[in-house]
Amino acid sequence: MTASTLRVSIGAALLLIMLALGAWWVQAAPSFAVAVTDAAGDQIEVEDLSRIVSIGGDVTEILYALDKDDQIIAVDTTSQYPATALEEKEEVGYMRALSAEGVLSMNPSVIIASAGSGPPEVVKLLKSSSVPYVEVPDDTSPEAVADKVRFVAKVVGEEEAGEKIAKGVEDDFALLAEQREKIDTPKRVLFILSVSDGKASVAGAGTGADAIIKLAGGENAAGMVTGYKPVVNESAIELAPDAIVTMAHGGPGSNSLEMIKSVKGMEMTPAVKNNRVISMDGLYLLGFGPRASKAARDLMAKLYPELEIPHEDGGDGAHHEAGVKNPHADR
Repeated sequence: MTASTLRVSIGAALLLIMLALGAWWVQAAPSFAVAVTDAAGDQIEVEDLSRIVSIGGDVTEILYALDKDDQIIAVDTTSQYPATALEEKEEVGYMRALSAEGVLSMNPSVIIASAGSGPPEVVKLLKSSSVPYVEVPDDTSPEAVADKVRFVAKVVGEEEAGEKIAKGVEDDFALLAEQREKIDTPKRVLFILSVSDGKASVAGAGTGADAIIKLAGGENAAGMVTGYKPVVNESAIELAPDAIVTMAHGGPGSNSLEMIKSVKGMEMTPAVKNNRVISMDGLYLLGFGPRASKAARDLMAKLYPELEIPHEDGGDGAHHEAGVKNPHADR
């Protein structure tokens, strides 16, 4: 073989190697990439959606609505809708009591989590890992709910589908606002989070319960306090709710009508006297996901039956006198 022939052969071999490497690079390069500014104000780049860990019932609900369930590998315990989420996926625990090891052991390609996830030190560890951690806003206004859908849709590259869902949410909230205009005298509504040893913890201003009561056309009977506070020294009489709302979770439990009556003064309220104790599913009522407008509408229909508002009960299990367990206790 002459020197000239050898040079040609080496050149051809190098060209083949370069072409092979080029083909490998094209195949290996990410087929998806998006950059978002999340709820914490961090700029996050997402390049791989193959193994999503979804934290927060609202986040999981949105991902399922966007048909991304096949790419979800694990969820938290508040991801109760659709019911198949907890049945089909691995579980990483309660969203406010996460373990960094537990989440990362799922080998996720991205973590999409509600801003309310915790504890803070665990979230900090997760954010310092090599896995993108996207914090999803959890505000409760109608505008914020629609924007949350749009945000999650952008993170997973489904902006067109997300816009369609968000527009439906906005339309439903607009119809709800029209129904609120028909209410002459708002009902005083008390949301009871839990009852223990004759004491009730109720929702004040700045809570998700406060937001849903107002969206349903009610007045929060405990609106003079902030956050969740105990009812003490027969103050229930002063609150004088026309209706009481609790969180349902199956059968009889800690917030049954009898337990509510055990709170000093509660038996004297118009709500208990008239058996106006309404129980609704926790995620449905306080999740503030795509079904939030329907949850508010269903609560409105129960508070104001005279308006004859069409409602579906959305799988919320709403009824009078039921037990409750609240997976969204801090909302």
